[in-house]
Amino acid sequence: MTTTTLDKPIKAPTFRDVSTGRKIRNNIATGLVWLCFAIALIPLAWVLIMVVSKGFESVVSLDWWQKSQKGILPDQSGGGVYHAIYGTIVQSAVAAVIAVPLGIMAAVYLVEYGRGMLAKTTTFMVDILAGVPSIVAALFIFALWIATFGAPQSAFAVSLALVLLMLPVVVRSTEEMLKLVPDELREASYALGIPKWKTIARIVVPTALPGMISGILLALARVMGETAPVLVLVGYSKSINTNLFDGNMASLPLLIYQELANPEPEGRARVWGAALTLILLIALLYAAAAVVNKLLTRNR
Repeated sequence: MTTTTLDKPIKAPTFRDVSTGRKIRNNIATGLVWLCFAIALIPLAWVLIMVVSKGFESVVSLDWWQKSQKGILPDQSGGGVYHAIYGTIVQSAVAAVIAVPLGIMAAVYLVEYGRGMLAKTTTFMVDILAGVPSIVAALFIFALWIATFGAPQSAFAVSLALVLLMLPVVVRSTEEMLKLVPDELREASYALGIPKWKTIARIVVPTALPGMISGILLALARVMGETAPVLVLVGYSKSINTNLFDGNMASLPLLIYQELANPEPEGRARVWGAALTLILLIALLYAAAAVVNKLLTRNR
């Protein structure tokens, strides 16, 4: 056996210092990125400051959260938006109850089973549904649910329209989370003789659950502020209505639209207060999505 030795040791490659021109270009690009960020942040901060400054006086009152506008005249102050908060939460929750199971099952099919023309058609329809304006979804439900089936205008009709708007967001977010699950987990489960459906239910979905819940909460926050469905499918009521299938029901977007026609200063105050309340509810959902995601990720 013979051994060979290197006459000269191998030197590690050395890197030249970054040239002054590259440093200048890097600093310019960094400055442009921060400038674009600041420009995009200006209108957002402006809107938040204006809404908070004009609506703060309303939301700090306990009556604002505990009472409705029943018996309050347009030129009178007082009352609250309890009835509108109830309507917003109930309509969005009913939409979530319908849209979330359908969206998750569609996403599981597309990722785990989808092949051929049916999968392509489903993906195409989800893409089309994601671009449908809210007014089109509201008119579709009006034509089908109210004009064709003869159902009355109600909060449930609003929830059906919100389902159409929420469904593509749930499908897309869940689909992306399922794709992030490593194939090695699936293959290890199959190697142990576990059926595919049980692998999906016990391994794939639990692994992707934190991201799925975040996507669902973000989709819910997205539909809570929709105005077109409530304008077309239900009337405004100054008092609370617990019947989902009949009668008018208020919501925060509908209250804002209703009070915009009120020229009195009290009406303007209610508009800004309702807008700030809606922002707080959506911010609460975003915070809940972040907290749930962190807790589930930590406990995995």
